[in-house]
Amino acid sequence: MRDPAKIMQNQNEGTQTAATAAAEIRAQLVRQIEARTARIAVIGLGYVGLPLAVEFAHAGFAVAGVDIDEQKIRTINEGGSYVRDVKAEAVAEMLAGGRLQATSDYSCLADADIIIVCVPTPLRKTKDPDISYILDAAGQIREHLRPGRLIVLESTTYPGTTDEVLLPLFEQGGLQLDRDFLLAFSPERVDPGNPKFNTRNIPKLIGGVSAASGEVAALAYSQIVAEVHLVSSARVAETAKLLENTFRSVNIALVNEIAQLCHALQVDVWEVIEAAATKPFGFMPFFPGPGIGGHCIPLDPQYLFWKGRMHGFEARFIGLADVTNSAMPAYVVSLISDALNGQHKCVKGASILLLGIAYKRDVGDVRESPALEIIDLLERKGARVTYCDPHVPSLQLGKELRTAQACDEQTIRAADCVVIVTNHSAFDYPLIVRSAQLVVDTRNATRKLGAGQAHVVKL
Repeated sequence: MRDPAKIMQNQNEGTQTAATAAAEIRAQLVRQIEARTARIAVIGLGYVGLPLAVEFAHAGFAVAGVDIDEQKIRTINEGGSYVRDVKAEAVAEMLAGGRLQATSDYSCLADADIIIVCVPTPLRKTKDPDISYILDAAGQIREHLRPGRLIVLESTTYPGTTDEVLLPLFEQGGLQLDRDFLLAFSPERVDPGNPKFNTRNIPKLIGGVSAASGEVAALAYSQIVAEVHLVSSARVAETAKLLENTFRSVNIALVNEIAQLCHALQVDVWEVIEAAATKPFGFMPFFPGPGIGGHCIPLDPQYLFWKGRMHGFEARFIGLADVTNSAMPAYVVSLISDALNGQHKCVKGASILLLGIAYKRDVGDVRESPALEIIDLLERKGARVTYCDPHVPSLQLGKELRTAQACDEQTIRAADCVVIVTNHSAFDYPLIVRSAQLVVDTRNATRKLGAGQAHVVKL
């Protein structure tokens, strides 16, 4: 008969041995990070992944960027950049130094010590989260997973994704968290086109699935960012990211509703906001617009809304904000219709010129842009719609490829109505106000230029 005391002693020794081995694996990764010899793989080379890959390469790490888009791979490996916030010269310098390469071959993950996932997280048509890109990336990681890895998810997702979905997936092969690998979540906070804030100076949130995971991930990011804020768990970091953009969504919805109220009261909402903003405390100005766009604000609150419902909680403010913001393109079309009626014209058959179809000022990104819905609604009413946008030279709408018009005096004069949807700095607003038959300004871009002029209608 086996001695129970001996069995217990063997078990304790085995546990101690495993703990010692795990500690040594973590210590080795820490040494690699501090010496900047850790090899890094970034999965997803979009507006989040490419800047991140370049920053790690700039800090001296060897970085492999992985993407399924062969055009992106070619552009990077030829020393180019398709992301406005990343200069081609920076990419070329990292390539020449042998610190950056791009590939569509996931086998490079086998050599990586740190793997960072920056893939898209869209919504389905039902507004449920679609984490299929995360799952695809995780499947590739699991196939090449070996002990001693740190895996970080940056893709915005619902609270619980990292520990409820990724952790069990990575442990299926017998590897264990902390003993064999580390797992953390660190949300992207990129603001495309913002010259003031970039990867280096935006504070980095980090939450580990375990304490060790968070600490090592924080060390890794501290090599490239000025400030790291470590939270207690991946779920906290996931929720904080969603709160950031839900806060914006709700406040934008509020001011969009105030804009409609002010219109009914015949009060200038822009003057109202300017007046309220003189208060030095207790007020933060938000501004109305034709709707919300981009990858973050229209989508992120829906991840939080969906997760709340899964737990039996109805986040009514989030839902109402989505309804209000989603209705703004239709409201803009009603303003256009009323403005045309004021000139004894109707929408059907009218020539309408949209200025700016990107979702925000001075970028070329049209994802979720309210301009796309405005075009669709106007054309359904029989309008002839063209657009000017120096950042979007062409636009695929269904099967039709549209080309941007020149924003010159002739183009402006020819339109029955000019609609300022995105207030790009390249537009000549005095020329627009002076030359247009009718202006509908959804961004207050004309400011005092249109004061007292009946042909300028503001949101």
